[in-house]
Amino acid sequence: MSCCAAGTESAAELEALKSEAPSPEELWLSSRKLDEGLRQVDLIVPGVHCGACIALLERELPRVPGVDHARVNLSTRRVSVVFEDRKEPEPLLAALGEKFNALGYPAHLPGGIDEKGDPAFRELLKALAVAGFASMNVMLLSVSVWSGAEAATRDLFHWISALIAAPALIYSGRIFFVSAWGALRHGRANMDVPISLGVILAYAISLHETITHGAHAYFDASVTLLFFLLAGRTLDHMMREKARSAVRNLVRLSPRGAMLIKDDGSREYLAIDEIEPGMRLAIAPGDRIPVDGRVVSGRSDMDFAVVNGESAPQLVEAGSLTPAGTLNLTGPLVLEATRSAQNSFLAEMVSMMEAAESGRAGYRRIADRASAIYAPVVHLLALGTFIGWMVVSGDWRMAMMTAVAVLIITCPCALGLAVPVVQVIAAGRLFENGIMVKDGSAMERMAQTDHVVFDKTGTLTQGKPRLINSDAVAADHLAIAARIARASRHPLSRALAAFDTAVADLPDFDIVEIPGDGVEARLADGTVYRLGRGAFALEGQGESYERAADASQVILSRNGQFLDVFLFSDQLRRGAAQAVARLLELGVQAEILSGDREAPVRGLAAELGVTEYMAGVRPRGKVDRVQSLSAAGGKPLMVGDGLNDAPALSAAHVSMAPASAADVGRMAADFVFLHDSLEAVPLAIAVSRKAGTLIRQNFALAIIYNCIAVPAAVLGHATPLIAALAMSSSSVLVVLNSLRLRRKTRIESFARPAVDQASDVAVPGAGLGASA
Repeated sequence: MSCCAAGTESAAELEALKSEAPSPEELWLSSRKLDEGLRQVDLIVPGVHCGACIALLERELPRVPGVDHARVNLSTRRVSVVFEDRKEPEPLLAALGEKFNALGYPAHLPGGIDEKGDPAFRELLKALAVAGFASMNVMLLSVSVWSGAEAATRDLFHWISALIAAPALIYSGRIFFVSAWGALRHGRANMDVPISLGVILAYAISLHETITHGAHAYFDASVTLLFFLLAGRTLDHMMREKARSAVRNLVRLSPRGAMLIKDDGSREYLAIDEIEPGMRLAIAPGDRIPVDGRVVSGRSDMDFAVVNGESAPQLVEAGSLTPAGTLNLTGPLVLEATRSAQNSFLAEMVSMMEAAESGRAGYRRIADRASAIYAPVVHLLALGTFIGWMVVSGDWRMAMMTAVAVLIITCPCALGLAVPVVQVIAAGRLFENGIMVKDGSAMERMAQTDHVVFDKTGTLTQGKPRLINSDAVAADHLAIAARIARASRHPLSRALAAFDTAVADLPDFDIVEIPGDGVEARLADGTVYRLGRGAFALEGQGESYERAADASQVILSRNGQFLDVFLFSDQLRRGAAQAVARLLELGVQAEILSGDREAPVRGLAAELGVTEYMAGVRPRGKVDRVQSLSAAGGKPLMVGDGLNDAPALSAAHVSMAPASAADVGRMAADFVFLHDSLEAVPLAIAVSRKAGTLIRQNFALAIIYNCIAVPAAVLGHATPLIAALAMSSSSVLVVLNSLRLRRKTRIESFARPAVDQASDVAVPGAGLGASA
């Protein structure tokens, strides 16, 4: 059960959680700095189980003075709290910890109780087993009563049933009782309050009937009701645990630490959180890379499966970039850390996986609002049913049992499961195919996409161009351009930088990169070299030097005067043509926006069958085009990889970037695909659309269920047992409908090509902009 579903923690476990609560000092050390004077700390809150829990925490935590906002992830039960970066944060953090306990949601840091297995699932299974055993035995005794047992024999069977049901209700029912009491103690109600009332009242009425020698008792209904409720809750827990396991599997790819090589050559083991950029690390064969880094020395085969889905080893050597989580297979390496663990590629993937279900998407908000009004409405409805039946029949037993049935049958479990189960399965499907999604709202927006805007270099093409006129350019010009190009991570820059050699008489440059234009290098004597697009390098006079060939070009100038032109060829990214064809099948139009010249862009568009394209587009122009599509009523998807694409990625209705994109581009994108194939784009659209269809179907199933079940219960046509069976069946039906998303489609059967060079995998980069 999802909606307002409570935890399985016993009182002892809750006290244990409180004892694990971090101190203000631990909270501060575990937090990380954000922009604009803010910090963020992530906490595990095992008591989070439903939309009502999310709404309560996100509403109440910001009321702590100094807390900016809080976001809750239901699948991972992780709460991210953003607070002010103060000089004396202890009072704020102490108040935050007290707030968690006051709300009844003890919290601890990741790696604590929640990471030591799954005690909640074990408790659910044990409670389910006890309830099942009791219900079977009580049902056997009930059959004898129904078969005609009377007087003393009937009373004996009723007393035996009461003795069997009592310990079962106490043991198995505590799952609901503890949660209901915790909610009432903190002045709120959740789904377990009416469930607890229903179970207790069914047993109490049955016990009264037994004591007064009544003909009917409902012990079978009370324990069987509990069995079905626990079965549904266990099913939901299994679904959420499957989603959380993907995140845990990623976390396990990160080692605890690494061996630091000091300046004097000695070695010291450092915990992963202590590793800082610039440190040199010794990586032995069989070790996983702890943080993003660059190989300083050594050669080895590396497993990049976590990055691109390929199991084939790839060679790395000095200069190769190695993302965190990749596995060193054969040789020892010396690695220079380029980023901390908190900012590594692996941490970024974990963060996106955790966020996949936490977005406040439109469908999710609908379900959460419906869940929030559940408790008062169902209690009023049950009370009205009791009063109505008392007035009509005067039979308080009948009125009470009918009210109990209403309490149970109106549980909005199907409604609560309608959205998160689909989003969890959809995020898992995408992750299996190497696509990371930030949150559920991104999937909703992806499903609405009707127009895809592609960047060219690094997106439609592999972004690994070759310099094709090295023999035609002056050697000194090539040396200068290669040295300047080292300052940029744009694909054309990297191709040029490969020609950098140790030329002793080359001066030192003061280099500045201008995204979308190129790189400017100044000498101490005032000489200015520019490398990039013609208009930038030659101060608006570049057109006369640009050639008509279908090749990307970069111009080198000195003080605004032309020196040389460098021509590059690039290859299509794998699956580009198939992606465009499948987008057309989905009814989605594609176009190309590129900063490159007209000739190569036109040739690429013709090769892919794209009729709409624009060349020579600056970053501002990409934003304007995306905004114009939105203003015309379209829902554009922007697919780009460079620093100059980041504004357009943010402006689009939804956005997507390859893992090799610049850091800013990946952060701005809603989806990130980890392999080379562009067929990730139509696949993300197809899965998102299917998810949206299933969510709407789930809503329809939940509404139909309530339209039929609630009137039936109010009119007395459903016993508590039938009510429990109907409620659990509706939840199972929603889950089974959601599982249809697991079926693979033709569009999903693309191959994941191997990446040619390990140094080109998941590499952060900035844009030169000459041919973006």
